[in-house]
Amino acid sequence: MTTPDDRTLTERGLAPTGRGRVLLIACGALAREILDLRAANGWDHLDLHCLPAILHNTPDRITQAVVDAVEKRRAEYDDVFVVYADCGTGGQLQAACDRLGIEMVQGPHCYSFFEGNDRFAAHAEEEITAFYLTDFLVRQFDAFVWKPLGLDRHPDLLEMYFGHYEKLVYQAQTDDPALTEKARACAGRLGLEFERRFTGYGDLETTLAEV
Repeated sequence: MTTPDDRTLTERGLAPTGRGRVLLIACGALAREILDLRAANGWDHLDLHCLPAILHNTPDRITQAVVDAVEKRRAEYDDVFVVYADCGTGGQLQAACDRLGIEMVQGPHCYSFFEGNDRFAAHAEEEITAFYLTDFLVRQFDAFVWKPLGLDRHPDLLEMYFGHYEKLVYQAQTDDPALTEKARACAGRLGLEFERRFTGYGDLETTLAEV
């Protein structure tokens, strides 16, 4: 099955033609949100190419994957924008974008820019024991959390991984009762208190509006 990870909107016949086109190189975990924002705001000049979301499990590979995608496609566009935050690259992604002369989303990770970087930073120290999920991670909890940590095979590891966490914060991009209940169930599986925090698209929306 083909997903936004596999083809750009141009290749799917959905991208506009003419000048002023911008290529978004984005994390696959943000595909649905970016496409929703693009459609809602009529941002037809934005073309989306997503890298596999599973790269977040190996953040040392993100920077090179982004660089390769930029170098392969930038000649087709008037501008390129990287829709990743630092995402565990230790500043390497920002340094690479600076070398390439392109901009990227600001913030340490998507949890921060969904809530708003300033707001997230204001309470980050108080929530050092919080584990965050977004809409994407609630939908993909087993594939991106449970199985990669080996909890499907070794449930005894749960205490080692999550013993120091106190609550699960579900940052909801959409008002979906079914997702909320699934997030609540994820908290139960991890043995954590549950909090739902509606963030909408946060700084992702304001940043793309500027693009």
